[in-house]
Amino acid sequence: MRAAEAPATRGRRRPPSLSIRTEISTRLRVILGIAGVVVVFVAWGVAAARADNPLVMPTPSATWSALRSMWSSGVLVDDLQASLTRVGIGYAISVVIGVIVGIAIGAFASAEAFFEPQFGFLRYIPASALTPLFLLWLGIGESPKITLIVVGTVFFNILMVADVVRAVPRELLHASYTLGAGRRTVLRRVILPHSVPGIIDVARVNLAAAWLMLVVSELLAAQDGLAYRIIRAQRFRNVDTMFALLIVFGIIGLVSDVVLRALRNASAPWARA
Repeated sequence: MRAAEAPATRGRRRPPSLSIRTEISTRLRVILGIAGVVVVFVAWGVAAARADNPLVMPTPSATWSALRSMWSSGVLVDDLQASLTRVGIGYAISVVIGVIVGIAIGAFASAEAFFEPQFGFLRYIPASALTPLFLLWLGIGESPKITLIVVGTVFFNILMVADVVRAVPRELLHASYTLGAGRRTVLRRVILPHSVPGIIDVARVNLAAAWLMLVVSELLAAQDGLAYRIIRAQRFRNVDTMFALLIVFGIIGLVSDVVLRALRNASAPWARA
């Protein structure tokens, strides 16, 4: 009897949602996403109820009230604008440098030999440790904050973009040269288009490091910004305000990730994931 049941058991198909690397329907994806968010908020509410101390763990409703209060007073808008401006300028500079130098390193062995040892060394120096020097050299304005974001992310962008360029199949390069394409044409028509989705993914991954550098810079010398507002709330033990600002950070990260993923899919439909 058991021997007869074994083949039937082995042939039984698993639900698609449990199969490895199998796509699921949009409806199921939305349901699972909503369920995940609900679980987080339920766990948060239970933890706040058990703590029974708003100075340790605020409730979701108290956090929502703090968020609404900051929004209505205009404080959140000003801090959000200040932080987004710093990250936008600093990370844009980092990405531009990363793409240009990374493509050069990934495409040309001579550029790799010249640049990679330097960047391999410099990327292990914690950018946050350079903050006192930036404050000494650049003052306490916006320049040291933006510089810290650039330095804290540019080396990772360069080396990861170089890896993306190295992943371009050599067969494509050989075929291009065989058909008479020159070096510039290969860079423009083969390497760059093939590397675009990977470059966008690099920017998406390292954006988190840009926000980390922003937090470090605003903790030391700032009069506005989301991280500055968290430290100010900590001084007065406004834990609900701190939680509200952390949620804002999370929302910004989620939105930016979705936007960059959509940009990757739009620029290279064949690389959808």
